[in-house]
Amino acid sequence: MEKLYKKSEITFAIMLIIIYCILQSLANPLNELIGIEYLMSAVFCALQAVLIVCFIKKNNLSEKYGLCKAKVPASRLFFYIPLLVLVTRNFWNGFSLNLPIADTICYLVCMVFVGFVEEIVFRGFLYKAMAKDNEKTAIIVSSITFGLGHLLNLVNGSGAALLENLFQVTGAIAIGFLFVIIFSRGGSLWPLILTHSLINMTSAFANENGLSFAKELIFQAVLILVSIAYSIIIIKALPKENLNKE
Repeated sequence: MEKLYKKSEITFAIMLIIIYCILQSLANPLNELIGIEYLMSAVFCALQAVLIVCFIKKNNLSEKYGLCKAKVPASRLFFYIPLLVLVTRNFWNGFSLNLPIADTICYLVCMVFVGFVEEIVFRGFLYKAMAKDNEKTAIIVSSITFGLGHLLNLVNGSGAALLENLFQVTGAIAIGFLFVIIFSRGGSLWPLILTHSLINMTSAFANENGLSFAKELIFQAVLILVSIAYSIIIIKALPKENLNKE
């Protein structure tokens, strides 16, 4: 791993993304075979998270990849208040217990590690590798690849419908853009890992009853608008050139 990382950080990031996608695709049939949803998904994701953390710690890369304290105070990022709005998204149509208890526990554990792995891979390794040459391109690619990665749910046996998946993709691109902006200004992934994990975890309790296409469209529009508006506010309030002088 270290040789590949030193040779090409972009290739290393792509390799981590591919491994993540393969492991999660393999996990779905295993979950079905065992009879507990998300059990192997949680195991595989936890294993990858541990290996990534060991690699980062061994090579003293914690600060580079955001596993550190933010370099600007939370007040300058408006205390991440818009992130709290995004976390509530799954409750906008009410609350429901959608899985049996064992399945729910496995899902929640899995989503904690999903939030970590996806942030460290897309906002950490991929963004940082590309930002060395062109930060604007890195922001765009990191956001879009994160969103398009959700298309995997159409073919990996997770059971996601086309419309549901398209909503996931558009929302993920908008949130991905916001998250990479926050990381580029704040320097820490921890607020994003926490937010990402909570958004995923609360989806286990989202109420789908009575959720019409029109209502879902409105919810998605609000999510995207909040993400874009907060991104613009951060860009204006924390210009990168000013941060570099501090």
